[in-house]
Amino acid sequence: MKTLSDRKSFIVVAYDISEDRRRSRLHKRLKKFGLAVQYSVFECLLTPDQFKDMKAMVRPYIKPNLGDRIRYYHLCESCRKRIQATDGVTEQDRPVLFA
Repeated sequence: MKTLSDRKSFIVVAYDISEDRRRSRLHKRLKKFGLAVQYSVFECLLTPDQFKDMKAMVRPYIKPNLGDRIRYYHLCESCRKRIQATDGVTEQDRPVLFA
């Protein structure tokens, strides 16, 4: 039986980092948690513990004093099914292979 801590949430991570090196490093690290759908946008399916780990991993790369930003959007299953993309890949077509 799954507990609340085992339940995964669909989370969209979007970031804006001014420095190329930090942005590239964060991109590589986020691949362990989700799927890059745009260069600075990831879709992740994570448990609360995995989300907490991801946020801890992201923290050193974000420098607010330099204008960096990151946003986490938690989407419900109904919202996830309504995602539209111009790349021709719909949410239903994507394999679920996240952390």
